[in-house]
Amino acid sequence: MATDLVQSAFSNLWSIFLVVLFFGGSIFVHELGHFLLARRRGVHVERFSIGFGPAIWSWRGKDGVEYRLSWIPLGGYVLLPQLADLGAIEGKSETDISTLPPVGYATRMLVFVAGAVFNILFAFALATVVWIVGQPESSATATTRIGYVTPTVELPGGKVVPSPARDAGLQVGDTIRAIDGSPVENWQDVLYLVGLGSGQSDDGRRQAVFTVERDGRTLDLVVHPRLVGEERDRKVGIAAGYELLVQDIAAGSVAERAGFKPGDELVSLDGVRIFSAATYFEQIGHVNTRAVAAVVRRGGAEVALTIPQATIGKAGFPLGLGLATGVKITHPKPWKQVTDILAMSYRTLWSLVNPRSDVGISNLTGPVGIVRIFHSAAEIGIMPVLTFTILLNLSLAVFNLLPIPVLDGGQMLFATIGKLRGRPLPVNFVIGAQTICGALLITMVVYLTFSDFRRWNRDAQADRAEAAAQQAPAQPAAPAK
Repeated sequence: MATDLVQSAFSNLWSIFLVVLFFGGSIFVHELGHFLLARRRGVHVERFSIGFGPAIWSWRGKDGVEYRLSWIPLGGYVLLPQLADLGAIEGKSETDISTLPPVGYATRMLVFVAGAVFNILFAFALATVVWIVGQPESSATATTRIGYVTPTVELPGGKVVPSPARDAGLQVGDTIRAIDGSPVENWQDVLYLVGLGSGQSDDGRRQAVFTVERDGRTLDLVVHPRLVGEERDRKVGIAAGYELLVQDIAAGSVAERAGFKPGDELVSLDGVRIFSAATYFEQIGHVNTRAVAAVVRRGGAEVALTIPQATIGKAGFPLGLGLATGVKITHPKPWKQVTDILAMSYRTLWSLVNPRSDVGISNLTGPVGIVRIFHSAAEIGIMPVLTFTILLNLSLAVFNLLPIPVLDGGQMLFATIGKLRGRPLPVNFVIGAQTICGALLITMVVYLTFSDFRRWNRDAQADRAEAAAQQAPAQPAAPAK
């Protein structure tokens, strides 16, 4: 017991260390870009801060810059009074800018864009590490084959309706080649293209066109997604198709008596092809009433087995059979990793502003959600942490370049407008725009934080319910008829 507690404490400390290192490091890299370009171009740097608000710790270097760690961990900033007055967010400057030389347009643009450039370079460096070392990829995510079609879906109000996939004629075993004309390479692409879709049919229903391959033929099937769950996500009612491999067999279990061996690949149960865990759980339900015929692939050959009528057992380990998906090490090229994420970021932004899309601010993840994802990734291993850090850095780069006051892109927009009109924009206008947008941005962060906590609580309740279900006693087998 004591050993388990020590291991758990060490694991949590390691996860926290990785969160601080890579989440804080991503912020540091962004601000370092502004800092180095400002120094390089001769711009006065007053402060370099990780976090906002009052300082936890500060130190003034020989270069005259105040380096600080601040209490509000929602980002960071480099105080550049010659370039922008962001006193409401970064704190009041103590520098008399009238004693400093003016800064040219090219310098402004270079300094403002440097943060995003450094995030992209950092992401590319991490992507290169992933490419060299390789990352584990489950067959459940590498596939575009449909492994399960749900008969129904539950709408947010609790109403149960036939699943869009079933109504459209999608079938288990179909391989998805494209959605709305966009090619798909893995299951993540399928989820994103459905969730971020904005298609509508003539009668106003949501619509997505699935191009699938079935028995050597290519078909275009029109699917009408529905909004599902508390998050009101667009879904069609399908799950990924993948192989199920026998990993563990409990001694004396039904699976052992049936003749299963570690390494077996499930092919079919009761004549039904097994492409996912969902189909497996459906088919083993028949074991409670009768024997079930099984086919496994062993050593390249198919072997027929018979599962005798028996009690199924706990939900987490039915029949005493432990299953896993296939995993392989992939080496995705760095440019491919970066361009795929940038393309996804573009789709997400377009969906946010597209009135025909169902994606809103509530679907985004705030600081708490980001830390939670980092922590979950750290519990798995270092490679998931690197992968998510790449995503985070590229998302930071894209977000900061949006033409919104208080963001780098907004400052670049102001500088460009001033360049075109031959004189800077009025100071009061710039300060007012930055104050309003700053307040809206803070409001959005607070809203997303509450959304993150709500998701966290909902997921915790679901995990507790699942754990309780797995501990529930097995139901006795019904008499054979």
